[in-house]
Amino acid sequence: MEFMSNPFVKTAANYSVVVLCLILFLAVFELVTRYKNWQEIKDGNMAVAMATGGKIFGIANIFRFSIQQNDSLMMMVAWGIFGFVLLLASYFIFEFLTPRFQIDAEIENDNRAVGFISMVISIGLSFVIGAGIE
Repeated sequence: MEFMSNPFVKTAANYSVVVLCLILFLAVFELVTRYKNWQEIKDGNMAVAMATGGKIFGIANIFRFSIQQNDSLMMMVAWGIFGFVLLLASYFIFEFLTPRFQIDAEIENDNRAVGFISMVISIGLSFVIGAGIE
């Protein structure tokens, strides 16, 4: 395993795996939201862009902590997946805690205040999730 001990190889491996996980996790988010993220962003919906940007930052931040805490690529991925599941749960908790309106509908309608709060929740909780990664 001397090949994987090279810092350039390890960095490239971490990067490649995280990008693949990011694509997969964004696809999961696409399935659980009622709007089509990339079409809405293409159409200029800033609320969707902020919410999606927060998810991207959140996922990447969780993996940052996972990379720092784990020498093994497999453990880094396992903790990253666990962190993503917690981040996904926070999305549903946010929806549950706002019974007066539907988060997805507000974001789809370009309510930037809701998009901003969604972004900050994803970013903020990614730090909390990441801090717990071992």
